[in-house]
Amino acid sequence: MRQQSVIHKNQFHIKNQIDMKTNMGTIDKVIRIIAAILVAFLVYTDVLSGIPAIILSVLAIVLVLTSMVGVCPFYLPLGINTKRNKK
Repeated sequence: MRQQSVIHKNQFHIKNQIDMKTNMGTIDKVIRIIAAILVAFLVYTDVLSGIPAIILSVLAIVLVLTSMVGVCPFYLPLGINTKRNKK
C-alpha cells in the first residue's frame, strides 16, 4: 500500500509540472511554423547568408520550439493570450 501511494504521488507531481498554462492559439502556432519553414528555405537556397542567416535561423528554431510547447515567453509579461477558451 505504501509503495502505491508513493507512485500515485509522483504521477500527480509530474502531471502538475506538465500541465502549464499555454498562451498560443492554433493560428499563432501555424504562422510561426510557416515563418520558420520560410527562413529555412531562404537559408537553404542561399538567399540568406552570413550573420542574417544565423540570426534568423536561431529565431526560426525559437519559433518552432515555442509552437511545440504552446507557450511564448514574450507573451507572459504582456498578458497576451491567443488561445481560445473552451466553452
